Amino acid sequence: MVSSASTFGRTGSHDFILLRATAIIMALYTIFMVSFFVSADAVTHASLTNLFAHLGMKIFTMLALTAILIHGWIGIFQVLTDYVKKAGLRAFLQFVVCVALIVYWLVGLLVVWPVEGV
Repeated sequence: MVSSASTFGRTGSHDFILLRATAIIMALYTIFMVSFFVSADAVTHASLTNLFAHLGMKIFTMLALTAILIHGWIGIFQVLTDYVKKAGLRAFLQFVVCVALIVYWLVGLLVVWPVEGV
């Protein structure tokens, strides 16, 4: 059994599973978006607006943004824990990255959710 290593109560196994799950969600979203751009005759503002106006697409986009937030946090936590030995600097860098990830998620929410079809 993997013991907790100061990852805010999570275990390494939990982080491993979260990383794999979020990677799958991000891959599915990427595949969907690439297939949309490849299969669309012409990508216009109207076609993108109509795509993101659907509730399912809004939920899928927010799920993908949440996956990016979780994946980014676990990844940066592991990298900073491995390579930044000074606790104060590591805490500051983690704070900056955490704020940036939350801002990205909120901007995504504010941009995607109010979209209405054309």
